[in-house]
Amino acid sequence: MLAACSTVSPPPIPSEPPAPATLVIEQPKSRWVPVDWDALPGWADDQLVLAWPALLRSCTRAAAGWEAVCAQAQALNEPNEAAVRAWLQRYLSPYRVEPLDGSSADGLLTAYYEPLIEARRLPDTRFRVPLYRAPADLAQRRPYWTRAQLETLPAAKSALKGLEIAYVADPLDALILQIQGSGRLLLTEADGRRRLVRVAFAGHNDQPYRSVGRWLVDQGAFPLEQASWPAIKQWARAHPQRVTEMLHANPRYVFFREEPVLDPSVGPVGAQGVPLTPGRSIAVDRGSIPYGTPVWIASSEPPLQPGGEPRPLRRLTVAQDTGGAIVGAVRGDFFWGWGEGAEELAGRMKQPLKMWVLWPRRAVP
Repeated sequence: MLAACSTVSPPPIPSEPPAPATLVIEQPKSRWVPVDWDALPGWADDQLVLAWPALLRSCTRAAAGWEAVCAQAQALNEPNEAAVRAWLQRYLSPYRVEPLDGSSADGLLTAYYEPLIEARRLPDTRFRVPLYRAPADLAQRRPYWTRAQLETLPAAKSALKGLEIAYVADPLDALILQIQGSGRLLLTEADGRRRLVRVAFAGHNDQPYRSVGRWLVDQGAFPLEQASWPAIKQWARAHPQRVTEMLHANPRYVFFREEPVLDPSVGPVGAQGVPLTPGRSIAVDRGSIPYGTPVWIASSEPPLQPGGEPRPLRRLTVAQDTGGAIVGAVRGDFFWGWGEGAEELAGRMKQPLKMWVLWPRRAVP
């Protein structure tokens, strides 16, 4: 299909966008209300061309209704800012995302990132926390052992014997890898060689996800508005004797598979099956927004300093991932990428959100 797409010439793009859509589209968990382009806050200010690579990646796994539109996207010869903006307004229509009952379209935006963590292939006195591959009986036993059982019961521990991928030094490092769903390991092999590998999501124990941040709030560690990953880490450093208790409050346990990092500039593969793009990929509830859908978000970044003013975050993203805690009609998880600053931004992000989807004209799912 891609070979054929390379020979397709897109039709001329009009200077004015076509008339807006008029029909409401219902999804299992949301309804999409058609709007004009000027209803998207900040639409004129975003560098839309920066989201184009993410959209093209999603087009390699085009969903029903997107085949013809993706063919036109692949055929766009010069995807500069003007051409991308005109293309989007020619082929897509904007819709405001709302709950099915028509209640408030205000939602929640959190964020995630790809951690980089030191690890060892073999355990030693410092690196003792294992990361596991999925056990052979994971699909047969539903739900599987809880986190506490996997770490304490002899039968559960026996099921994981020999499945160790690597060992990290801090149980919170293992937890953040499980929460984020993937991560990069700076791995020291048994022979002393060091190399960069990725651990990618390979399944979980089918137990409910419980936020350790919420558990700490319930314990009186800090108020809900202060709950963040930096705050969790600070509490753990001050209360090392209670870290295991905190971890066991979340029964969900995630298993990984090891992958090579062939290109450090390429992100992990999301649930859609395509690499994630920092700042342009989001995780969504599939019952509200299908994978591969361009999504305009209107939210804010967390303040740089406590008590500071949040900065507007209004940009085009693409729905390419999901997560156990990402549930609801207007719910997003923003992928910050990796490297310096990503953990801090992701760990503190819990912002109000409004969402608009861009959907192919005359295509109804």
